[in-house]
Amino acid sequence: MNKLYVVMPAYNEAGIIEKVVQEWHAVVASVGHGSRLIVLNDGSTDETSAILESIKTSHPNLTVINKTNSGHGPTCLAAYKFAVDEGADWVFQTDADGQTQSGEFWRFWEKRDTCDFIIGWRARRADGPARVFISRILKGVLALLFNVSLKDANAPFRLMKAERLRLYLPLIPGNFFIPNVLLSVMLTREGEKILWQEISFNPRNAGQSSIALFRFGGLGIKLIIQLYKLRHLKRST
Repeated sequence: MNKLYVVMPAYNEAGIIEKVVQEWHAVVASVGHGSRLIVLNDGSTDETSAILESIKTSHPNLTVINKTNSGHGPTCLAAYKFAVDEGADWVFQTDADGQTQSGEFWRFWEKRDTCDFIIGWRARRADGPARVFISRILKGVLALLFNVSLKDANAPFRLMKAERLRLYLPLIPGNFFIPNVLLSVMLTREGEKILWQEISFNPRNAGQSSIALFRFGGLGIKLIIQLYKLRHLKRST
């Protein structure tokens, strides 16, 4: 029951993707049991796709899925569904931008028998004050709409038992802007035990964010509307 799928969306990460793949491929190779690294290339317009294609043969546990651009959130949701459908026992999500550290994964893996959901907490973010401020606003919105207090609802560093994750995926709309946020809310409201683990979060040194800072205002309103419509969402069984 230790088949791990590490899943990561990637968009225009040509400057860092090979390094990130090398680090996380070493993780799944060490875990064994048919574990795989799944990279979903979300319609990148740079050399990300070509780089991934060029390193596939030297990374036998790597699966690359090229898809039409739909945004980070829907791509992340597609990655979860793929991993669960492929028979993963555990699903770990991170991003392809190099802001997280693969070495911190093992603290999560060692505790997998104690909790079905282990989620990172970026206590000291190094990606700029604007994003820290946005995270605080999001925390307040979630408290207001759902009456929950989450350490880090959208952290891209989470280990989840696949059989439990499977129960929540059908509840998340395919076009949801940030599914990790809704997933964190649902897990909390349904009484799932979540273990929060502090993680490092580095500044971005290559590539580009799929969401530019100047777009956060409009996208923030979109997210609030999506969350408001789902404020009564519950798992039926």
